[in-house]
Amino acid sequence: MKKFAAFAMFVLAMALMFVACSAESNEKAPAQKKVSIVATIYPQYDWLKNILGDRLDAVNLKLLIKNGTDLHSYKPSAQDIAAIASADMVVFVGGESDEWIEKALKATPKDGRVQVNLMEALGDRVKEEEVVEGMQEETKDEKPALSLPKGRETKEIAEENHEHGEKAEKHEDGHHHHEEAENDEHIWLSLKNAELLVMNLADALSKVDTAHATEYHMNAGLYIAKISALDAQYRAATDSASLKTILFGDRFPFRYLVDDYGIKYFAAFVGCSAESEASFETVAFLAGKMDSLALPAIFTIDESNGKIARAILDASKKSKETPVLTLNSMQSVTDAQMQSGVDYLSVMQSNLEVLKKAIK
Repeated sequence: MKKFAAFAMFVLAMALMFVACSAESNEKAPAQKKVSIVATIYPQYDWLKNILGDRLDAVNLKLLIKNGTDLHSYKPSAQDIAAIASADMVVFVGGESDEWIEKALKATPKDGRVQVNLMEALGDRVKEEEVVEGMQEETKDEKPALSLPKGRETKEIAEENHEHGEKAEKHEDGHHHHEEAENDEHIWLSLKNAELLVMNLADALSKVDTAHATEYHMNAGLYIAKISALDAQYRAATDSASLKTILFGDRFPFRYLVDDYGIKYFAAFVGCSAESEASFETVAFLAGKMDSLALPAIFTIDESNGKIARAILDASKKSKETPVLTLNSMQSVTDAQMQSGVDYLSVMQSNLEVLKKAIK
């Protein structure tokens, strides 16, 4: 994930280009300038739309990461740097994936610009990424995934792993301290976090458009009530569930969500992992858990090819008809989704309906 240091020189170059262009354009300043707001990812963009309400058309609200681009693989363009440099308000998550934007902000100082680092706003509510039992850590020398030694069946490996569960657990525990833990940046997947952050954004927006502060706070309050109502639905569903364990044959960006409702999880990788292939041991361990816990479904995240999830099912004793369910992490948004009216609350509502199928 340490991929953004290379952007430092790029950001500086873009900043110098912007300053040069601004010197020319300042001679022809417009009579009335709209407030300019830049949001990096879709959840915060949608929150801002709801806070702005009827004033959405009175500002320039720009979403940077779109067209199906994932937060973790995004690379800013010259136009993106220019948009940040000229913005009156910039909203970003503040995790490792946003290191580039902090460099851009430092390289393009602007009087009065409001910068909203959402992880800073959450303070001690930010969680570290955790490596749970059976989860594969990122290493430079991973074993080849999903290709088996001759004469061995994946199911056989799974059964062996299940029989030696205590040994596997000790093995995994030994991996927890190889690297310093990083903060989990998927903060928007907690409805409780969303409530706090929406009001924080209303406060920030009121600083750049003081004349409409009352309206923004009123809109934020109405929107938070909707978030709170959905949170209550999640609580009711999870409190009444007889099974509160889920398993992901994929990355797991949902720690904030499951922690809110006391759901236990197993997964192939942490949420920000760049890994796409699982080792024999990871597949076997998760297959064993599918069997021993009698889990009714396995999960993947949006945009996943489902390869690891299917391999886990193949290695388990589960029926071939066991459903592979998908939870939407909102790490990316497509143009089609935006045009169809998909929003933060509708995605979280859909995630709840999917989750209910696995925690009956």
